[in-house]
Amino acid sequence: MTRELKTWAFWRAVLAELLGMTLFIFVGISAAVGDKDTGPQQEVKVALSFGLAIATLAQSLCHVSGAHLNPAITLATLISCQISVFRAVFYILAQMLGAVFASGIVYGVRPNTTDSLGVNKLNGVAVAQGFVGLGHLAAMRYTGCGINPARSFGPAVVMRAFENHWVYWIGPISGGLVAALVYDYLLHPKLGDLTERLKVLCYGSEDAPAQEPLLEGCSAAQWTKG
Repeated sequence: MTRELKTWAFWRAVLAELLGMTLFIFVGISAAVGDKDTGPQQEVKVALSFGLAIATLAQSLCHVSGAHLNPAITLATLISCQISVFRAVFYILAQMLGAVFASGIVYGVRPNTTDSLGVNKLNGVAVAQGFVGLGHLAAMRYTGCGINPARSFGPAVVMRAFENHWVYWIGPISGGLVAALVYDYLLHPKLGDLTERLKVLCYGSEDAPAQEPLLEGCSAAQWTKG
């Protein structure tokens, strides 16, 4: 199970998630703070900033890490057996650290405009490029569009504002998991065999060596027998 951790490609992907989330949150938060205007033009500015930032980063990092940049997306790909457990854990840690780093940078360079650092007024982005801007335009006034847990976590740490913070984790993750299950198991199943799914979860690929156990102390046969 630890074979994937020994590859440079794995750590390149983790670093890509860390760097990508740092840049993404820095650009998005910078557009949101420092402007007291709450009119439609402010919403358009913020939505475009997040949308263009995620689109650019997705194109730049997709070939390295898949450009998840969202714990909800990472968990959705995990439950649909597209990445290993180790990769999911390290991706989420990298995303959260990147969000904290970026929020700290914005807090440091704009110390006089931190009362609306995005903790409550603006929370979150999805990784799908085409829906980021639309999501903010449609939901910003209602819920803050908090659909990226890491995006909400970074400003919350810097501003020490965790009231109702759980909402920004439960909502996006629940939606992501349901969407992944519906798509992967109903609309477009990729791996129909349990053994193949276990190989992806343990090794990151369905081409795991046949002589190696899928899980420490637990073989595929034991899983299938329940």
